[in-house]
Amino acid sequence: MIKVVLIGQGNVASHLATAFDAATNIEIEKVNSRHLKNIPKADVTIIAVSDDAISSVSNLLNASAGLIVHTSGTVPMNDMHQQRKGVFYPLQSFTKGAIVDFSNIPFCLEATNNNDLELLELVAKSIGEKSYHITSNQRKKLHLAAVFVNNFTNHMYQIGKDICDEHQVPFEILHPLIEETSKKITNISPKEAQTGPAKRNDQQTIKNHLEQLNSQQQEIYKLITQSIQEN
Repeated sequence: MIKVVLIGQGNVASHLATAFDAATNIEIEKVNSRHLKNIPKADVTIIAVSDDAISSVSNLLNASAGLIVHTSGTVPMNDMHQQRKGVFYPLQSFTKGAIVDFSNIPFCLEATNNNDLELLELVAKSIGEKSYHITSNQRKKLHLAAVFVNNFTNHMYQIGKDICDEHQVPFEILHPLIEETSKKITNISPKEAQTGPAKRNDQQTIKNHLEQLNSQQQEIYKLITQSIQEN
C-alpha cells in the first residue's frame, strides 16, 4: 500500500482524490492547503495548488512527507528545495463537476532519481494507464503546445458558437465536424488533415468570409489563414 497525502482543494486535487479513493493500492489522505501545520507521514506528498503557491507550500514540508511532487505543467521541479522531489503532472483540462476517466489521461513524471521515478510510475498506474518521463523543460514546452490544442481551440469553438447564435443556427450541427477532426488527427498528422479555403488558397471564399466578420474576428481569421498557408 502506498501512502499518499494530497494537498489542495481545487479541480485537480478533487479529481485526483476521487480517483485515488477508488484505487486498491493507494491509501489517500487529503489536506487543505490552508492547514499545513500537521502534515501526515507519507510515501508521496502531492501538492495540487496554484502555481504561485507551490514553492511556499513545499517549503513547509519536511522529510516525513516522503517524495514531494507538484502537479503543475509549467513550474520547474527545482522550484521546490527538498532533496526528494518530483512532478506528477496529469495532462488534461479539469472542469469542476465533470467526470474524469484517468485511464485516458497521460501522466508526465519527473524525479531526481530512478527509485522515486519508479514510485511515481506505481502511483500513476494505480489510477491511469499511460505515463511519460518528461523533463521540466520538455514539460514547459508541452504545456505551451497544450494551450494551442486545447485553450485556443476551445476559443475557436466559442467564436463559431457566437456566429451560430447570431444567426439562429444550432451550434450542435457542428458537433460531428468537431468530433471527426479530433478523431482524424489520432491517425494522421494535423498538417495532413488540414482542409478548408486557406489550404486550397480559395481567395474568393476567404474574401467572402472576411466580409461577414467583425474587426477582431477578421484579424484572427487573417492570421490563422496566413499561418496555414505558410506551414
